[in-house]
Amino acid sequence: MTDHRPWRGVLVATALPLDDDLRVDHGKYAEHCAWLVENGCDGVVPNGSLGEYQVLTPEERTKVVQTAVAAIGGSRVMPGVAAYGSAESRRWAEQARDAGCESVMLLPPNAYRADERSVLSHYAEVAKAGIPVVAYNNPIDTKVDLVPELLAKLHGEGCIQAVKEFSGDVRRAYQLAELAPELDLLIGADDVLLELALAGAKGWVAGYPNALPRSTVELYRAAVGGDLATAKQLYAQLHPLLRWDSKVEFVQAIKLSMDVVGRHGGRCRPPRVPLLPEQEATIRAATEKAVAAGLA
Repeated sequence: MTDHRPWRGVLVATALPLDDDLRVDHGKYAEHCAWLVENGCDGVVPNGSLGEYQVLTPEERTKVVQTAVAAIGGSRVMPGVAAYGSAESRRWAEQARDAGCESVMLLPPNAYRADERSVLSHYAEVAKAGIPVVAYNNPIDTKVDLVPELLAKLHGEGCIQAVKEFSGDVRRAYQLAELAPELDLLIGADDVLLELALAGAKGWVAGYPNALPRSTVELYRAAVGGDLATAKQLYAQLHPLLRWDSKVEFVQAIKLSMDVVGRHGGRCRPPRVPLLPEQEATIRAATEKAVAAGLA
């Protein structure tokens, strides 16, 4: 196992800027990737759920990765390679490898409630692409739970090197460390950042740095560095926003916060619909409060 682990640190699951006709604005996306790195983030994760990969054409998915690599370099880019078929996910992993990326993020099979044998087969197939794979455990959306025992098995068979943990169950961190001490735990939900950082997380696949990179990176560094006084204060200030990362409307929420701070968040593609007025008011007020507190 190499010491070079490009999935460590703060990797932002990037929101995707769309123009008024809902076409991908690659110029704005390149600028956004560069801005995130300039503001302390370690890299980006294009083609994740926050990047609306499910509603992109294959050509768009390909160009999004190429745009990110051209903007900040392949070692800083960890594309999502989720697909309904294992062969398709492997092709996305090969495309990322050939574009110069050094790791990819992979959901389990999510077209149906896959059993353990299917999950093992899926990750083994994608691992054949020869690029390190970070598993993404999101049992809420996929209905497939990568429990610690299964993750340890996947790691033991050389299929994964890390896991983005989005179950919300912070107790799993300790069991995972016992079963697979060399498997890197990555924070997968913004609103359990402090708890998972204290439990030994090595990175954060993050949502809200899209809008507030400096303060959220400061929060992460303080948390993993053991500066609890700083971390607890920032966590309390930011949590009214961070919790939206775990809600159904997380893409719309983060894009709205981007708009409020002067970035380009903009619209989402259907079937996502605009926020309800009360949701928008809550997010806007929380974002404005963060700006007023100097967190933008």
